[in-house]
Amino acid sequence: MKYTVITGASSGIGYATALAFAERGKNLILAARREDKLEELKGEIAGINQNLDVIVKPVDLSVTENVHAFYESLNKYELETWINNAGFGNFDAVEEQNLTKIESMLHLNIEALTILSSLFVRDYANVEGTQIINVSSAAGYIMISNLVTYSATKFYVSAFTEGLAQELKSKGSKMQAKVLVPAVTETEFEQRSLDLEEFQYEGQISKYHTAKDMAGFMLELYDSKNTVGFVNENTYEFNLKDPIFPFREG
Repeated sequence: MKYTVITGASSGIGYATALAFAERGKNLILAARREDKLEELKGEIAGINQNLDVIVKPVDLSVTENVHAFYESLNKYELETWINNAGFGNFDAVEEQNLTKIESMLHLNIEALTILSSLFVRDYANVEGTQIINVSSAAGYIMISNLVTYSATKFYVSAFTEGLAQELKSKGSKMQAKVLVPAVTETEFEQRSLDLEEFQYEGQISKYHTAKDMAGFMLELYDSKNTVGFVNENTYEFNLKDPIFPFREG
């Protein structure tokens, strides 16, 4: 029995992606901080296909020790796809940033993603049919005022994943590495980034996708041989692309 791992599965793109992969008949390991939301998702998946095995893993991946323990807890499962979706943003000028929040963001967006990607690649790079998909952002290809640190974390995600994809290909590995690049998506992103109780996209944001839209794009990327699934931040069209950042073998 093979499993797809999705981090940040308790809401937004991760939640919708879990439902989309359940529609494909995939067994799932779902990770996030909020156990109640994961259990809610598990129940919804049972309504799609009660024969699927769904493992719930409540974990705060912004804590380094938890990242290693989480991966080690999966050693009895055979993994097929790993989706690093967990992450959050922050809207502030650099000099006004809450550094406690920024440290957590750096740990989650960069450190946890790198550790989990590295461990998964180490164990599964030469297993046929395996994929790793990391979720970046349109802000990972352009710098945005008052979002500079978040943009920098997503530049890292994009560069790391594109580089990993090309490294795997140059070695003839069987695993594919891919990066999904959403633009504004109706999730809890703005709410958490701005530290608000709630945020309404309708009427405040001129263009955006739903989380379900992005889950559909995730599947398109999953089914393709391309490395990058990119949402154009101006037109909001979704395109599959080859790596954008240059790569030179050492």
